[in-house]
Amino acid sequence: MARMAQPGFWDDRQTALSVIEDNKKVQAWTNPVRKLQAALDEIGTVLELLEAGTDAEMEQESQESIDAILKQLDRLDFMRMLSGPHDMRDAILTIRSGAGGADSQDWTEMLMKMYIYWAEKQGFEVEVMDQSEGGVEGGLREAVISIKGPWAFGYLSAEGGIHRLVRKSPFDQNHRRHTSFASVFPLPDIDDSIQVELNEEDVRVDTFRSSGAGGQHVNKTSSAVRLTHIPTGIAVTCQNQRSQHRNREVAWRVLRARLYELEERKQQAERAELEKTKKDVSWGNQIRSYVLQPYQMVKDHRTGMETSDVEGFLTGNIQDFIEAYLRGSGQA
Repeated sequence: MARMAQPGFWDDRQTALSVIEDNKKVQAWTNPVRKLQAALDEIGTVLELLEAGTDAEMEQESQESIDAILKQLDRLDFMRMLSGPHDMRDAILTIRSGAGGADSQDWTEMLMKMYIYWAEKQGFEVEVMDQSEGGVEGGLREAVISIKGPWAFGYLSAEGGIHRLVRKSPFDQNHRRHTSFASVFPLPDIDDSIQVELNEEDVRVDTFRSSGAGGQHVNKTSSAVRLTHIPTGIAVTCQNQRSQHRNREVAWRVLRARLYELEERKQQAERAELEKTKKDVSWGNQIRSYVLQPYQMVKDHRTGMETSDVEGFLTGNIQDFIEAYLRGSGQA
């Protein structure tokens, strides 16, 4: 922290970003450890008071405090196991509708809300970076959200894949049961401290009028931005921000992350060939099913873990499923 306050800290941007990144990694450990130490000091004081005499209410409170401390220790141990090169980073989460028409687009919006609820429960910072509206029935064709916080990407790496919904369709006049799909793609939020070969002359920049909700500026100014990386064909669109400048900034962040993902895939190609037990993300390999009718159940097909509390799950209570997968997959 002292180094960051020194004059000229930003003279070398690359070094400054590296220092900030290192500082975030240190704080991701020191902050929870400080909280744990404070809790231990407090329970120590309570135990000293109990030695002087019995107090049933104080004993109950002390036991609850001890249980909370043990839970914090278990969480720290789990965080220690998240040791991937980008597990501590912020995440960019893309959710896309698949087979299922209007139901799939509605499902995509439901999933976006689920991850926002989850992130808020974890104390993470959430930003909707972009969303592509569905048809006349509503919903979303695609949503891109930024989730900032320690180990955000490490946690969300458990969510990559196909998510399947079974329910009586609100868009079917006969209320028949429909199955719809949406895909979830987590990426580490790659900032300038990570070198990605991205030449501006290789990127075509198009601006156009926003088509979604956005107040008085929608359809009056060309604030939406589309970036197309010509060598790879990767295209990124952002129209959800209030100005062209902000849309451009967000689009470059997403493009950088997707190019980094492409490079990661190239480097892992040979390794993935050897890991035959790991399935590719594809439309036949759903990782989780959410059944709303005729019964209620969420089941993770990788771990076998399931719950009948579908409402709680869709309002963000997914952390136990995330940890169960990461512990069992060897990624944590």
